[in-house]
Parts: sequence; C-alpha cells; structure tokens
Amino acid sequence: MEHPVVVSQATVPRVIPKRGFASMWREIKQGKYLLLMMLVPMGLVLVFNYGPMYGLQIAFKDYRILDGIWASPWVGFKHFQRFFTSPVTLRVLRNTIEISMLRLICGFPIPIVLALMINEMKDGVYKRVSQSISYLPHFLSWVVIAAIFFFVLSPSNGIVNKIIEALGGTPIYFMNDPKWFRVVLIGSSIWQSAGWGSILYLAALSSVDPSLHEAAMVDGASRLQRIWYINVPSILPVITISLILNMGGIMNAGFDQIFNMYSSRVYEVSDIIDTYVYRAGLVSMEYGFSTAVGLFKSLVGLIMVLTVNSIARRVGGGGTLW
Repeated sequence: MEHPVVVSQATVPRVIPKRGFASMWREIKQGKYLLLMMLVPMGLVLVFNYGPMYGLQIAFKDYRILDGIWASPWVGFKHFQRFFTSPVTLRVLRNTIEISMLRLICGFPIPIVLALMINEMKDGVYKRVSQSISYLPHFLSWVVIAAIFFFVLSPSNGIVNKIIEALGGTPIYFMNDPKWFRVVLIGSSIWQSAGWGSILYLAALSSVDPSLHEAAMVDGASRLQRIWYINVPSILPVITISLILNMGGIMNAGFDQIFNMYSSRVYEVSDIIDTYVYRAGLVSMEYGFSTAVGLFKSLVGLIMVLTVNSIARRVGGGGTLW
C-alpha cells in the first residue's frame, strides 16, 4: 500500500502575485482622501526642506547677488579651505561641541527623570498643575527668557545677587563672566526644555501594562525597584531613538538662545558655528563662505546620526531608526 507523500507547506515556495496597474489604481482610488491629505505635508517638505538644497551650490561659488546663483563663478573648495585655516575655526568648533555635549550630558536625563516622577503622582489637580507648570517655559521665546535671566541675574538689582550680598558675598555679573556664562546657558536650557521633553516619555509610560506592577508588588518589590525594572526598560527604545536624534544635532548648540544671551565679552566660551555663520553671512554678507560652513556642520550631524544609530543597533537592537 502506497503512502501519500506529505509535502511540508514550508518547503513550497510562496508565489507572490504580480501587482498590475489595475490593482494599483484600485488601491489609489480607495485611499484617495488619505493621499490628498498627504499632499500638504509633502508639499511643505519639498518647499522648505528640499527646495533650499538648490542653494547649496553657493558653497562652491563666489556668490554675487546681482549675478544670481547660476551665473556666479565657481571657486571650488575655496570657502572650505578658508574655514579650516581660519584662527577662529578651532574656537567655534570647540565651543559648539562643548556646549552641545554639556546640554546632552546635563539635559538629556532630566526629562526622563521628570517623566518618571510625574508618572508616579496620583491623578488629580496636583499632577495636572505640575505638568502644566513644567510645560510652560517651552512656550516662551528665547527673547523673553533672556530678558528674565538678565533681570534675575543683574549685578545691581537681580534677586540672585541680592541673596549673595545678604550672605556676605560680592555681586557676580553672570551674563558677562566667562566662568559663569555656560552655567547660565545650560541651566536656562534645561529649565526651558525639560517639561516639554518629558511628554514623549510620559506617553511611552502610559502604555506600560499595570499587571506588571501588580505582580511586582505581590513579590514585594519597592516603588524604586518597580520604576527601575519595569518603567525604565519599557521606555528604553524611546530613550535610544531620542539619544540618536540628539546626537544628530550635536552641532546645533542653540543659536536662538546664545544669540539673545551672549556678548562680545563671552565670545571665547560662547561663540559657536551658528553665530559665526550669522556674522559672516548676514553681517559681512559673505554668503558663499557662510553656506560652506553650514554645509560642513550638516555633514558632521549626518555622520553622527549614522554612527550612533549603528552603535545602538549593535548594542540594543530595537530602538534604532532603521
């Protein structure tokens, strides 16, 4: 008696039918309203993100306003060579990297800790008020924030210096003292962004299964143990992605903030690539040179994103961007 041959379904190659034009057109018609909704954001991205890339050729030209971008003569890597040989370059690169790293080291963990603390509060008026107060500084422009800090830290009328004088010390000109300016810079940046940055982690914490905490409480885990072994691992992918994006902006040390708070007295510790580009491009009208410097900064940011993403993929896996 012959036995039937059983062919495993896994051994049979799966034939994927080719999609014809008719089926593709049918799917387009079914999702036509969704595609129409995508036109506006796609148009914005094309106009404001890809459109300006046409002007990047200014970095390789001796740009003249009357001649326009196309008619301006090519100069090759002249602007890049000037930037790398300028005595100011080392200072602005050092300041940019140092300020960005200080922001990352001091400011990156704060929203995570704040989100974990707010998440542990009981739902009620106190929790909602605490969240609102922490979010509010994000909606203030750096012009307003700079004015607040200039007033609070004033050596003559500022409340901080009044307290220092009451304790027997001498007034400190925080905003014009190179030793204190970066402290003010990092502190004001954390105050402005911590509450808003915690929203992302609060959203991730809201998806944690409550049964995990219930099981941990039955096993006798304390609140700190539940936070460390349940909440933190749950938001780790979000932390990884946020870290990658922050590393991509390592060359963005905060132009708006520094421009509104710095002065010539603290150039040595506060002059960054963006402020240098502003003075070269808009004040001195050296558009080709400023574009070359900006392009260099963007390339460094891209390299940082790719590098950190590769490291995160090898170490952690799931939290990478691709």
